[in-house]
Amino acid sequence: MDVEFHETVAFGTARENSSQGVYVYKPAKTADASEERSSKRRKVSKENHVQENGQLPFVPLLNGMESAHLVQLRYSTFQQVWLRQEEEIKTVLEELDTHILHDMSSFIADSTSGTTHSHIPTALINIGSSVASFGRLLDRIHDRLLTSKEGGVVVLESEDAPNLKTALKTIIRAGVSIFEGNEGYQELSTQTGGPRLLSYDLEVLHGCVKKHGVRRLAVAFRDSEAFDPKLLSDLLSLLSSWLDRIPFVLLFGVSTSFELFEERLPRSTVSLLQGKHFEIGGVGDSIQRLYKSLQTSKNNRLWLGPQISKVLLERSGNYFQSLETFGRMVKYACMSHFFANPLSVLLAEDVEDVSPAVQQSEFCQSIRNLPSFRKLCEDFLDNGHTIHVRNLLNDDTFLFEEAKRALQTNQEQMRELFQSVRAAASINGFLKVSQEVSTVHLAVLALAGELRDSLAIEQMLSATREQDSVGLQELLETLKPLLDNASGLQKIIEDLETCVESNKDAGTLKSGYSSSRSVTTTVVKQQVKLRKSQAKLSKEDSEYTALIDRFCTELKAHFDRTLIKPQDLFLHEVFLFDLKNPLKDTFAPRTRFAIERVLSSPFDYLLSSSTSPDGNPSAMQPITATLYQLYLESGDLVNVYDLWHAFCGTIGGEGDDFDERMALTLFYRALSELKLLGMVKSSRKKVDHVAKTAWKGL
Repeated sequence: MDVEFHETVAFGTARENSSQGVYVYKPAKTADASEERSSKRRKVSKENHVQENGQLPFVPLLNGMESAHLVQLRYSTFQQVWLRQEEEIKTVLEELDTHILHDMSSFIADSTSGTTHSHIPTALINIGSSVASFGRLLDRIHDRLLTSKEGGVVVLESEDAPNLKTALKTIIRAGVSIFEGNEGYQELSTQTGGPRLLSYDLEVLHGCVKKHGVRRLAVAFRDSEAFDPKLLSDLLSLLSSWLDRIPFVLLFGVSTSFELFEERLPRSTVSLLQGKHFEIGGVGDSIQRLYKSLQTSKNNRLWLGPQISKVLLERSGNYFQSLETFGRMVKYACMSHFFANPLSVLLAEDVEDVSPAVQQSEFCQSIRNLPSFRKLCEDFLDNGHTIHVRNLLNDDTFLFEEAKRALQTNQEQMRELFQSVRAAASINGFLKVSQEVSTVHLAVLALAGELRDSLAIEQMLSATREQDSVGLQELLETLKPLLDNASGLQKIIEDLETCVESNKDAGTLKSGYSSSRSVTTTVVKQQVKLRKSQAKLSKEDSEYTALIDRFCTELKAHFDRTLIKPQDLFLHEVFLFDLKNPLKDTFAPRTRFAIERVLSSPFDYLLSSSTSPDGNPSAMQPITATLYQLYLESGDLVNVYDLWHAFCGTIGGEGDDFDERMALTLFYRALSELKLLGMVKSSRKKVDHVAKTAWKGL
């Protein structure tokens, strides 16, 4: 690159009073093909390999030895897995919005704006922290109105309405674009025939509404508290005057309270509105429902581990977070697993597509390096299966077949685990054992292998033993679909139902573990003594108690069998993702640490590598990183001249062909970037020095 020095002269002034030196940057010309080195002296194979890798969706793993087929299959498997999870997320979001969507659609449909009404139909939606949920709700209402050809929704943001004219322009442009598109609006604004209307004249919108027969035009104020009260009052008064020609319906998103929102408006403006209140559900409950749906899905092949689950739920509890943000975090976690784990290709739907992996010894060797594989071999050796272990270590085909079989079996065990979690949550919810224990809490405990012997299970079994026949029948109706894989429990449930049915004439059967106890009072030497004794059980109650004992014993055995510790399963590294660092560093980044690290070790983020193995700054790295590393070696005050000389020596300033002006340009640019990052500032003590304002790691 070339740099020329010029002087600029301001027009109308003397040259000697206004001249100023500037640098003009010119990119260096690329060398012609004839001037390049001969292709025989270059390593073409490595360049071709880099070009092939650049066309792949993921970076090849296994030290770059992963085949292109496996890389492509790993990416397509990620798309398949995420597609199913995305469908689950969409289903949950639709279910969450169903109730309020129906109510608001009915409100808009029933609002009869016209000449017979002098009030604008207004919906006040208490969105709380669910700002994103309100936007999603508006989109669905808009789609429903467009489908029914009744109208649409115009969304008005506070930044779109700095004054009344701009607010009207935004409403008119958005309203016309709904029915005629952007091109139709442009044609309408540039038409020459007849009187030309102003862009903020509502007559433009009235003509469009009349032309398309619009029955409802909803104007949504997404952040209503951010609007200027006087502007909002003037806008509502103007819309009210057009109500006999344009069927307006107002939708206000209120984050605080309806009373505070009403107090901000004049009484004359409030009298123009005919309002109705709506509530959007809290984000916390919705996120727990979304997490439960993702983890307990019967078609799931990849699960989030306990550590990353805690990070997700902790962030949703400590911050105002939308469901869309939560879904993006789940997607990032899923993508991180497939991006960095070469064995994630085993999660492909068609296992036969993974068969070429047997031909790659690095793939099978990565299976043997897993901690779960070591544990599997130790278990086989403890049981005396030495030949089986030898085949796993020496035969790649045998190992691959064993991995496929184990993966299928262990994934089914994970589904049974979450089926038991749902059963335990159902028991807790029905018996109201503990309000603090939710399905999500039980799922996290189960993923950590702590639910089987937890206090929650003991309390559930104890509460189940105390149930009478009526309560137990209702509980069994809830548990039946969740315990369809437990034949022993199903048989006991049938026996319990038969016992209750045969003793229907005896009334409600009592359990021997219930709290129905008799209290005997005795007075001895002016002292009152109370003695509790168990109430005597009838024959029917004793039979019922015995069946409850059998049921609880079998239920405990079922939980012991299904609530396994996932980390003990072979290949849990494939179907269980539990690395919290990528997710935590991405969605809660430490900005300063990241900047300091990238400036200290830039080649960790670049495709090239440093040619200076001794740790000294390399001329191949970015200029700002070079100057930053020299900056780290200085004290509190840095002499700019000394820093410039050290910089020149680092980038090779001792040669005859050294371009000092170009080096000075790069030096000024790097120093300006460090100043922009807040690492240096001008010193008041010495003019030719800069003061250091940041120390690495502090």
